[in-house]
Parts: sequence; C-alpha cells; structure tokens
Amino acid sequence: MTNLKKRERAKTNASLISMVQRFSDITIMFAGLWLVCEVSGLSFLYMHLLVALITLVVFQMLGGITDFYRSWRGVRAATEFALLLQNWTLSVIFSAGLVAFNNDFDTQLKIWLAWYGLTSIGLVVCRSCIRIGAGWLRNHGYNKRMIAVAGDLAAGQMLLESFRNQPWLGFEVVGVYHDPKPGGVSNDWAGNLQQLVEDAKAGKIHNVYIAMQMCDGARVKKLVHQLADTTCSVLLIPDVFTFNILHSRIEEMNGVPVVPLYDTPLSGVNRLLKRAEDIVLATLILLLISPVLCCIALAVKLSSPGPVIFRQTRYGMDGKPIKVWKFRSMKVMENDKVVTQATQNDPRVTKVGNFLRRTSLDELPQFINVLTGGMSIVGHVRTPWRITNNIASSLKATCCAIR
Repeated sequence: MTNLKKRERAKTNASLISMVQRFSDITIMFAGLWLVCEVSGLSFLYMHLLVALITLVVFQMLGGITDFYRSWRGVRAATEFALLLQNWTLSVIFSAGLVAFNNDFDTQLKIWLAWYGLTSIGLVVCRSCIRIGAGWLRNHGYNKRMIAVAGDLAAGQMLLESFRNQPWLGFEVVGVYHDPKPGGVSNDWAGNLQQLVEDAKAGKIHNVYIAMQMCDGARVKKLVHQLADTTCSVLLIPDVFTFNILHSRIEEMNGVPVVPLYDTPLSGVNRLLKRAEDIVLATLILLLISPVLCCIALAVKLSSPGPVIFRQTRYGMDGKPIKVWKFRSMKVMENDKVVTQATQNDPRVTKVGNFLRRTSLDELPQFINVLTGGMSIVGHVRTPWRITNNIASSLKATCCAIR
C-alpha cells in the first residue's frame, strides 16, 4: 500500500471516529431522557423531545466553539472528559432556564437532574469505550499516523519515547531529522532537514514536531515555509528548558501572545480568599499557642540579656523588604559587613536558641507576620535579604562565566 493510500485511510478512520462520537452523544442524550421518563412513570411527550433537541443543539454549538470533536489522540482522558462534562452542564443549564417558565417546574426539575446525572455517566462511559476501541484498532494497524521530529531538543526525544511506550495512541515514529553534528547521530536519526521536507512531500509523514532551539529561529522559519507546501501537520515544541517555562502558560496581551517566566502566584479573588484564610488561621493558631509563646519568651529572656524577639529584614511580595519576627536564638551583637549564616556548634547561638532552632520553635512569632499581612501560611522560608543579594550576585557571576 502506498503512503498516499495510508494517509487517506488514516483520515477516513479519524473521520469515522468523530462520526461515532457525535452519534453516540446524540443517542445517549435522547435515550437518557426517555429512560428517566419511563422510570418516573411519565410519558415521553413533545415537550421532552423539544427540550432534548434544544439541549442537543446547544451541546453541538458548544462543541464547535470549544473544538470538542477534534482528535483526542495523545490527550489525557481526564482532559477530554472535563470538557465533555463542561459542555453538557452548560447545555442542561440553558435548557433548565427554558423549563423554568413551565408551571410544573418543581416536578420537571427532578426529571432534568436525573437526566443530567444519567447522561453524564453514559457520555463518559461511551467515550471511554470509544477510546479503548480506537486504541485496539490502532494496535492492529488502523488509523496510524507517521510522526517525525525536526531538531535535537531533549523534549523531542521524550515525545518520541512516549509514543513508542504507548502504541495504542496510533503514532508510528519515522525518526528524528536534523543536520548531522561532529559528535555523530543517534539511532533515531532519519536524515537532515532537507530529507524531512522531501519525505513530507512524498506523503511519508503525517505530523512534524519541530524541536529546535530558540537561537535557530531563522532555520525554523525556513523549515515551516518549506513544509507549508505539504499536507502534513506541523507542530512546534517550545524550548521550555532554556528559560524554565515547563509549567508556564500562554497569555495574550493586546493581541500579542506572551509566556510569563515569573508571575504573581495569586491575583484577584484568589488573593482575597487566601488573605481571608491567612487571617482566620493565624488568629486561631496564635490563640492556641499563646501559652507556648509565653513560656518560650520567658526562657529566651532568662538565657541571655537582650530582647526576646529578633526582627530580620527579608524579601516579601513584589521584592519589598519585610520585618520577619523570630524568637532570638543568638547572643546580642553587631552585624559584620559580611553576614554569615549560623552553622552547627556556632558559638553565637545560646543553649535555649540551639533547642529552638532544632525544633523550629523560633519561627512561631511569624504567625504575627501572617496576621499583619507580611507573610502567608504555606510558603517557602524567606532568606535574609543580605544573604539573598549575595547569592544572586554569585549566581549572576557564575552564569556569565558559563556563557
């Protein structure tokens, strides 16, 4: 069988799966409402049929908006099911709004809730069966897609390995295409980039994943332009390891896509909820540990002369300096120009302070910082600002030396 025939068969099988998905969704929605009416002792009237049709139309419209009937090959089942239930829920809510104008809404509401629950289960089960069936067919050579990677990024190699380890996805690896280097080529090497273009034009490849470094922008642009004359799908694997953007997301700013490298973890309503949580928890915790705080304060005061509380400047939100409260664990002395962290058997640490450090009890006053808004519960320990500046300078010098 020629590569062109294989490509046509893959498209036909993919279209067939999409048709099966649509038909199963329609069948389950109507069958679910009919079954609920039968169990409830109600006749399946024109009103039920009308609402089912309206719900189906809304569901199909949402499917078009969210691109729900696309190929889910290689996508986690949880992602597909989440979008499925989201579209189904919105469709039922819209239909329930229409039913609210009916005088018998109290009775009908029970019907719609039962319909929603039964159909939700049916949709998920049916989609699971379709996934299993499609995987079985792909294991037996149906609906296969030929995959190639352009470039030598580690992310591209990881993708190919995942395809090999999951044959039921129906991806058959052709190889990796990149210009050979003096160190040699890997076992997956299938040719240079020009060979990739020729194979794509010959119909030997369905999907091309470009996994090249950001500095190769001109070569990527040229390759994309050459592949535009082929019928294969071209996908870009971002160089996530260069700027550590593995867990970043793509946002839009005035129509321009941007990828946040460092961003505020909380904003808007989430920030208000977190602040409310901090106030409530810090208040309760301070009330509970107040006897312990008094005992520790007395022990610190009796162990050595000086204040009970030690306030240290550290970096807080948006890089602003904050005063962090701790029980004093060291003798009172002036800081040197170079701040050194405490070490094991440090002579500056008192006996009581040594115990507080080992048990982390010296950190308890920081709940006052949480209550005043300087800190938040569940977060990493802030490093003193002078040490932070020293570390940052060292890292910057190291990075420059590496370059």
